[in-house]
Amino acid sequence: MGSDNPTGAENQQERLSYCGWIAGFVDGEGCFSCPIFRNEKTKLRWQVQPTFVVVQSASSREALEDLARFFGCGRVSVNHRHDDHREDLCRYVVSRFADLRDVIVPFFRVQQLRTSKRDNFEKFVQVIRLMEERKHLTVPGLLQIAAIVETMNRRKPSEVLRILRDHTPTDSTVPG
Repeated sequence: MGSDNPTGAENQQERLSYCGWIAGFVDGEGCFSCPIFRNEKTKLRWQVQPTFVVVQSASSREALEDLARFFGCGRVSVNHRHDDHREDLCRYVVSRFADLRDVIVPFFRVQQLRTSKRDNFEKFVQVIRLMEERKHLTVPGLLQIAAIVETMNRRKPSEVLRILRDHTPTDSTVPG
């Protein structure tokens, strides 16, 4: 006798197939990044903001909405284009630390990426781990994170590390 149980083997197979589609989609269209920017309200005056983003043209917004529903976190927004492009871009963005740590990272640990995004993901996970250990709140930890970030996403050499070294107060000079 057949089962109407929605957790049956057929639905599990469909979910596995969908998870594989998500991993492939992110391999092609996703980005794991960790911007570091000035924030005068933070102790060190620098903030690390790990972010997972997938971008599509506005006509493919539904695929991004599917990601948001699947993961149960993040948001989809429209970037209105003001250049010669015909169509606006949509972005699915997850930047809440708990969502990255508890939802996005575990998913991609199981559904592994196959392109250079895999290396960026591993570096992203290192940054998440260092932030969990609150290393981003110390000058040495912030410098360690910046050194990892400098190697992500085929970045051109930037001045982030130099700026951090030259302009980050030492722990002894940070107001208490």
